[in-house]
Amino acid sequence: MTLDEMKPGARCVMVDLHTDGPLGQRLMDLGFCPGASIEVVRNAPLVDPVVLQLDGYHVSIRHDEAKYVEVKHQ
Repeated sequence: MTLDEMKPGARCVMVDLHTDGPLGQRLMDLGFCPGASIEVVRNAPLVDPVVLQLDGYHVSIRHDEAKYVEVKHQ
Protein backbone atom coordinates (compact mmCIF):
# COMPACT_ATOMS: atom_id res chain seq x y z
CA MET A 1 0.00 0.00 0.00
CA THR A 2 1.22 3.52 -0.69
CA LEU A 3 0.86 6.63 1.45
CA ASP A 4 -1.52 8.37 -0.97
CA GLU A 5 -4.08 5.56 -0.41
CA MET A 6 -4.27 6.07 3.37
CA LYS A 7 -7.32 7.77 4.92
CA PRO A 8 -7.19 10.57 7.52
CA GLY A 9 -6.64 9.21 11.02
CA ALA A 10 -4.82 6.11 9.76
CA ARG A 11 -1.48 5.19 11.29
CA CYS A 12 1.21 3.35 9.42
CA VAL A 13 4.91 2.58 9.30
CA MET A 14 7.06 3.36 6.29
CA VAL A 15 8.44 0.28 4.54
CA ASP A 16 10.25 1.60 1.45
CA LEU A 17 10.77 4.62 -0.78
CA HIS A 18 10.30 3.93 -4.51
CA THR A 19 12.05 6.94 -6.01
CA ASP A 20 15.52 8.37 -6.16
CA GLY A 21 17.22 11.51 -7.40
CA PRO A 22 16.18 14.92 -6.07
CA LEU A 23 12.68 13.78 -5.03
CA GLY A 24 13.99 10.77 -3.13
CA GLN A 25 16.58 12.93 -1.40
CA ARG A 26 13.96 15.55 -0.49
CA LEU A 27 11.64 12.93 1.03
CA MET A 28 14.51 11.39 3.02
CA ASP A 29 15.51 14.87 4.24
CA LEU A 30 11.93 15.35 5.47
CA GLY A 31 12.26 12.15 7.54
CA PHE A 32 10.79 9.48 5.26
CA CYS A 33 13.01 6.55 6.23
CA PRO A 34 12.07 2.87 6.69
CA GLY A 35 10.52 2.36 10.11
CA ALA A 36 9.23 5.94 10.44
CA SER A 37 5.86 6.23 12.17
CA ILE A 38 3.29 8.16 10.10
CA GLU A 39 -0.26 9.36 10.84
CA VAL A 40 -2.41 10.90 8.10
CA VAL A 41 -3.82 14.16 9.48
CA ARG A 42 -5.58 15.49 6.39
CA ASN A 43 -5.85 14.14 2.85
CA ALA A 44 -7.43 16.47 0.30
CA PRO A 45 -9.21 14.19 -2.21
CA LEU A 46 -8.79 16.29 -5.35
CA VAL A 47 -6.24 18.95 -4.53
CA ASP A 48 -2.91 18.77 -2.73
CA PRO A 49 -1.54 18.50 -0.07
CA VAL A 50 -1.46 15.44 2.17
CA VAL A 51 -0.77 16.56 5.74
CA LEU A 52 1.08 13.99 7.84
CA GLN A 53 2.42 13.66 11.33
CA LEU A 54 5.82 12.05 10.85
CA ASP A 55 7.67 11.00 14.00
CA GLY A 56 6.10 13.83 16.02
CA TYR A 57 6.09 16.74 13.54
CA HIS A 58 3.79 17.83 10.70
CA VAL A 59 4.82 17.51 7.06
CA SER A 60 2.84 18.38 3.91
CA ILE A 61 3.59 16.65 0.61
CA ARG A 62 1.83 16.32 -2.72
CA HIS A 63 -0.28 13.31 -3.70
CA ASP A 64 2.12 12.51 -6.55
CA GLU A 65 4.98 12.41 -4.01
CA ALA A 66 3.02 10.29 -1.51
CA LYS A 67 2.54 7.53 -4.09
CA TYR A 68 6.28 6.72 -3.88
CA VAL A 69 6.13 5.98 -0.13
CA GLU A 70 5.28 2.33 0.60
CA VAL A 71 3.68 1.80 4.01
CA LYS A 72 2.03 -0.89 6.13
CA HIS A 73 -0.76 -0.45 8.70
CA GLN A 74 0.39 -0.11 12.26
